[in-house]
Amino acid sequence: MGGRRAGEVPPPAVAFRPGKVVTSDVLRDARILILHMGRDFSFDDCGRAFTCLPVEEPGAPAEALVCNLDSLLETMTHRLCVGSPPGVWVCSTDMLLTVPSAPGIDWDGFQGVRVIAVPGSQAYARNHGVYLTDEQGLVRNIVYKGTEAQIQQCAGPNGTVPLVCGVVFFSSDAAEQLLATHVIPPLDACTYMGLDSGAPPIQLSLFFDIVLCMAGGMTEEEFLKGGGDASVRSARSVLWTALRAFPLSMACIPDASYDYMTTSASDYIRSLTLLPGSASHLRFCKTAHSHVDQPCLLEDGSSVTNCLLEGAVRLAAGSVIQHCHLQGPLEIGPGCVLSGLSTGSSPALRGCPLRDVVLQGHHVRLHDLPCRVFTLTGRLDDWQSPAEEATYLNMPWAEFFHRTGIREGDLWDAEMPRRSRCLLSARLFPVLHAREALGLEDVCGCLPCLDKAAELGARRALFFLQGQRKVRRVLLGRQDSSLLPLARSAVHEGYHEAVLGTLDEVASTAGDAGVAARALACIAEVLGCMAQGEGGLRSGPAANREWASAFGRLESGDIAGGVRELATERQKWMSSPALLVRAARHYEGAEQILVRQAVMSSCQFVTVGQAELPPLGHWVQVVCPARLDLSGGWSDTPPITYEHGGAVVDVAVLVDGCRPIGARVRRIGEPELRLVSLGGTPQGEAAVELVCRELKHLQDYCQPHAPGALLKAAFICTQVVQFPSQKPLRAQLMESFGGGFEVHTWSKLPHGSGLGTSSILAGAAMASLYRAAGKAASTESLIHAVLHLEQRLTTGGGWQDQVGGLVPGIKIGRSKAQLPLRVEVEKIPVPDGFTQTLNDHLLLVYTGKTRLARNLLQDVVRNWYARLPSAVHNADALVSNAEECAQALRQGNLLLIGKCLERYWQQKKCMAPGSEPLAVGRMMDALRPYVYGQCLAGAGGGGFLYVLTKAPRQKAALHQILVKTEGLGNFSIHSIEVDTGGFSVEVVGRDPKDGAHSGEDVAV
Repeated sequence: MGGRRAGEVPPPAVAFRPGKVVTSDVLRDARILILHMGRDFSFDDCGRAFTCLPVEEPGAPAEALVCNLDSLLETMTHRLCVGSPPGVWVCSTDMLLTVPSAPGIDWDGFQGVRVIAVPGSQAYARNHGVYLTDEQGLVRNIVYKGTEAQIQQCAGPNGTVPLVCGVVFFSSDAAEQLLATHVIPPLDACTYMGLDSGAPPIQLSLFFDIVLCMAGGMTEEEFLKGGGDASVRSARSVLWTALRAFPLSMACIPDASYDYMTTSASDYIRSLTLLPGSASHLRFCKTAHSHVDQPCLLEDGSSVTNCLLEGAVRLAAGSVIQHCHLQGPLEIGPGCVLSGLSTGSSPALRGCPLRDVVLQGHHVRLHDLPCRVFTLTGRLDDWQSPAEEATYLNMPWAEFFHRTGIREGDLWDAEMPRRSRCLLSARLFPVLHAREALGLEDVCGCLPCLDKAAELGARRALFFLQGQRKVRRVLLGRQDSSLLPLARSAVHEGYHEAVLGTLDEVASTAGDAGVAARALACIAEVLGCMAQGEGGLRSGPAANREWASAFGRLESGDIAGGVRELATERQKWMSSPALLVRAARHYEGAEQILVRQAVMSSCQFVTVGQAELPPLGHWVQVVCPARLDLSGGWSDTPPITYEHGGAVVDVAVLVDGCRPIGARVRRIGEPELRLVSLGGTPQGEAAVELVCRELKHLQDYCQPHAPGALLKAAFICTQVVQFPSQKPLRAQLMESFGGGFEVHTWSKLPHGSGLGTSSILAGAAMASLYRAAGKAASTESLIHAVLHLEQRLTTGGGWQDQVGGLVPGIKIGRSKAQLPLRVEVEKIPVPDGFTQTLNDHLLLVYTGKTRLARNLLQDVVRNWYARLPSAVHNADALVSNAEECAQALRQGNLLLIGKCLERYWQQKKCMAPGSEPLAVGRMMDALRPYVYGQCLAGAGGGGFLYVLTKAPRQKAALHQILVKTEGLGNFSIHSIEVDTGGFSVEVVGRDPKDGAHSGEDVAV
């Protein structure tokens, strides 16, 4: 507070919780923070505490302007107050304060009162307060604007002095004594309680009246003599009696900094355009919470906060704009402060030489008439210097009088001493266009009529106006910025309808399914925020008939029409949290439709040629390895894969010496589709049999849990069957193939294994179906065909599984951050003999836990669309770890591969929290000393754990370790080998049990 004697001391009885007042009993264990508000501030109508800082906090739960009060709360709560005993902290809000994260204050044996100081230069101290302390750190005196000798006496060995920074801590005992004085005259007049009792007001300084009385070098006579009038001396006497016995210690925080917010425009500009020290928790930026059409016109060293700058607005270094909506062309030179200006001000500013001026718009209220007032001063003007020595608009007063014809007597009364005539005491001359006659009280009362509520309201409105521009900028620019904090703020402040309207506009006009999908996901987030945590789970069904018409428009490609219908339907679902959550689910359902359309752009990379049609009744059999994902999984999942870009390292593996996944297809004479799911082997008994004789039997192909849905989708996606079609199924099959098809599928792996079974099975089914229908498709085509199938099936998976199972050996798959989605696969060459080394060191452990992936994908996609910094960072880390893993494989370095596996598992848990069941955690803990790395396959949550052992051939040893570990399920350990051959396509004759002796091995 710089030692000033101004402002009422806050009443000690501060209500800090409903129904609870600070009393002696409460003070015993309470930790209280009082933020001490200062006087009016030249550059912000809301005061120094609410001066906005050029700061954005991407990790904050809600998006908001950051003001000095926020910064001080963070500093006090999480830095200075940490470790302090119960008591009362008092902090001024007149300064910018920077403190290291660990200030190193020793509270052992503390008693009494402690002041906090920061080191500063002796030159700075000439206009501020400093502490004089003894060798034990006890305060001897407080020196305010001292002489050079006095300041030198306070200096430490390094020449710096401990500056008064406006922070003091009262122990519970000291606070209780201070509390007791608030009812003792004349101190009762410092609080509203005394004033309301009729006592004449009295002003005391926190530091020079309350704290100073405890300074060791101060005598009672000196203290009372410095009190000015009799009432203050009487108050000081009460304070001396109550507080003198308490020791006053000082803690000077190294690397901290303090910047008092003066009335100097130059100081104000400097404080907002220079980055705070490294000890600060804040990071200043050139543009904060602002939309700027042409950011290249903002020079480094300028600052823009809570603004909307449209068109060409050029801002020079050393200038600050806050809370303005301006339209270019405008040129703002150096040394300017512009605040509170609306678009209507822009024409008047064009062509004006804006340089070294402070131009502010103010909200005032005269009686019930709201008005806008503008003030103009110069950057170099000193508000408190005598007019003879000072300037106005950066020119001497004499020159101003000469230019304007205004006389000195117009501004100051003749009786006013010449040294008191300054800008601060000059009369105001309002220019008013009133509807009724104005009296003297109107003119004289302008300044006290600042309408702070209107000012804060205008700032809020501008914040959300630029926020709407941010929504457009982020979505249309495909930026990795989170809009969830803005959505939370909009809901809290009642601006959700404006944000929803902007999102509707972006979704309907983007012309891009990917952008529109993200906009719909953001609408779902806004609706979820409006539910305020009530109304049930966010994940759930989204097939209510009321939304069917809108969904149908989206499915047909009419995005604009679909978005309009969604918005119309949304209005019916806004009245309760339960309805809001259900509406949010349907918006996520609509978003998934558009994601599917975006992913199905990969169809253009599916090329199908002609091949010889196998004889009727001859089986085409495809058997495939499983896959292990060594790093990068989740980055292949839409929309992450085409918005961020993906990279996954996969290995095709034999499990217990065989390829565990397969399908076979043959043509049959009957014009029907026979779909058979076998047990665990090609020779197993049928577990599910289904016959489709009409197209309507295929219509549930897009319902993943419907019987035979995957195989139905395979017939449609390979275009063996046209669906929908006016031509009946039987007619289609007879015309094209002379009969129908019988399909058998099998997998030796348990459900939820995490080894890519469903996608690889889809690849096997499509490969065999293509061949049986007399068609040929490359492996690249199959990879993209499976992507297409899974979108039609609405399971929405990525591409890593089919890459892992259809491409032999060790490889890395990649996709770029673009549409159409294309997957490119690079085989990873490894040193000679290293494949066998991997076989010796890799083991597969079935955890006995079935992976429960219900809503898992939905949750991951929602988190990605929210674009929280942690999610974006994790996506970056997944891709970079995949590239590191690929390099480790090229080097044949087991240790580095193991480290990549360990990182990968942490990344998976970050992407899908809860994916490590307790029993699996115990299993991994038991194995950790014996492995280089380990990871649950696939999405985690159960299924198979794969481990890279330090020693080779450890199957028996690991089994003994796990047998002795408590709390595990029915685990089993399996050998795995890298499959360098890849999947095979064989025409095996009429009886599949005869094997391949009569068939052909066809490369696909």
